Amino acid sequence: MRVLVTGWPSFLHGEATAGDVLSMRRVADALAGAGIEADTAWSPVLRPDALHLDDAEPGRYTHVVFACGPAHGEQVEWLHRRYRACRRIAVGVSVIDPRSPAAAGFHRILARDGLGEPQPDLSYAAHADDVPVVGIMLAPGQREYGGRRRHEQVHKTLLHWITGRECARVGLDTRLDSTDWRLCATPDEFLSLLARLDVVVTTRMHGLVLALRAGVPAIAVDPVAGGGKVTAQGEALGWPAVIGAEHLDTETLDHWWRWCLASSSVDGARTPPGGRGTLVADLVAEVLR
Repeated sequence: MRVLVTGWPSFLHGEATAGDVLSMRRVADALAGAGIEADTAWSPVLRPDALHLDDAEPGRYTHVVFACGPAHGEQVEWLHRRYRACRRIAVGVSVIDPRSPAAAGFHRILARDGLGEPQPDLSYAAHADDVPVVGIMLAPGQREYGGRRRHEQVHKTLLHWITGRECARVGLDTRLDSTDWRLCATPDEFLSLLARLDVVVTTRMHGLVLALRAGVPAIAVDPVAGGGKVTAQGEALGWPAVIGAEHLDTETLDHWWRWCLASSSVDGARTPPGGRGTLVADLVAEVLR
């Protein structure tokens, strides 16, 4: 007995959602716990180095399990044709039309909805590992820096690197807008959002400053050759994890990544080396002069 676990994330032109992948994981874990040998097939787009349906020879398997999603459509019908000699079971699926070729092609359907009483989705009980939640804040064009700008190169390197890290990435923008639900309307909302993160990766000055204010370690990359305001604020706040555009590489990023993860938090509302509120105190003194 050998089972091939499949789902919509198995198809080249399928869609992989977190719920689908967790459901397939739940099935694979349950089979392994029962001592049943099983392989899981993945789309080459999602996981290029994993087992793909084209490589999963039908003769190797006695059963094919299709987990999660709708039991509907041409790709599911293709699965039936490719693995016609296997016993085919659908589990945790939605049944739109039980008479359709996709649904009727299964020997057994254990539905989450559409047949009988609704059942909890498989993803609800799947195991999951905690990973860091990382906010990504990138500086805009900043044309004022002229020929010293290295934004495109810096952002390309930075985004390629962070895509390879095992973390939950959240794109953030310091811009406020009370009419756009995707943006915070007040700085208080933005700081509350930052406080929920584990690490911030940024090329924005305020990305660095506000992350530290919220008590979140930050990897700051200065996209201006020779150092601009990001570097200056790193010095002003005594924060070491600041990388110049000329020194940006994966080895340096990996170093500060490990360092920031080990530093789960920093003192919120950091006191600069020169004392809290130096500029404001100087301003008040100037006005009172």
